[in-house]
Amino acid sequence: MNVSHTPAAGTDVLSSAKISNGVNAARLYLCTDARRDRGDFDQFVDAAFAGGVDIIQLRDKTIEAAEELELLAVLKEAAERHGRLWAVNDRADIAVLSGAPVFHIGQKDLPLDAARTLLNGNAAIGLSSHTPAQVDAALGAAARPAGLDYFCVGPVWATPTKPGRAAVGLELVKYAAEAARPAEQEGQSDGGVPWFAIGGIDHGNVEQVVDAGARRIVVVRAITEAGDPAAAAAALLAALDAPNS
Repeated sequence: MNVSHTPAAGTDVLSSAKISNGVNAARLYLCTDARRDRGDFDQFVDAAFAGGVDIIQLRDKTIEAAEELELLAVLKEAAERHGRLWAVNDRADIAVLSGAPVFHIGQKDLPLDAARTLLNGNAAIGLSSHTPAQVDAALGAAARPAGLDYFCVGPVWATPTKPGRAAVGLELVKYAAEAARPAEQEGQSDGGVPWFAIGGIDHGNVEQVVDAGARRIVVVRAITEAGDPAAAAAALLAALDAPNS
């Protein structure tokens, strides 16, 4: 894990060890919007954490910075109650101001080194990957000091949360699993960096993703559209555990 903490006096941040352990142990990562249509953001994130979600990212392009910071304060409080992590997407300024322990970037967002500089080492950083070359680059970035802490592989299936982004299919998941295998044989699980399959994953197809080699997933609608978010999260975790049962 490449995150390292040098917090400013008076700031309340998780230790690098807790962030590192949390990201390495994470299996279920949830992205959610502000849930304006339901007005239940606080109850929803609490239920999702209770059901076993390890990391929740607030990703909502329709809200302004002030509202995002308010919601992130709610998310942080829920995460701390459950001993889990929370994440900010794209905006390093919001990540810094909110004290987010996890920050996620896309291929066309801030370069990794720039994001690391802006966050001053105070967050784990994840990156989206959509091709075999990007998977290889992510594994390489994770191997260097102050590099990458995790990456995502997808979208496995087309999803309305990423309009215009072509699905990569299960083949890229299989590629990531194979690419990580040499490091696993040297005792470094998942190539020394956690990686997550993402994109259109739900209760009806999660087994296919697991069969392709993923042991960690990112979901959106599988939990955000569930009548019982806690039960939905628990069911997804059970599917991830199935190969080991």
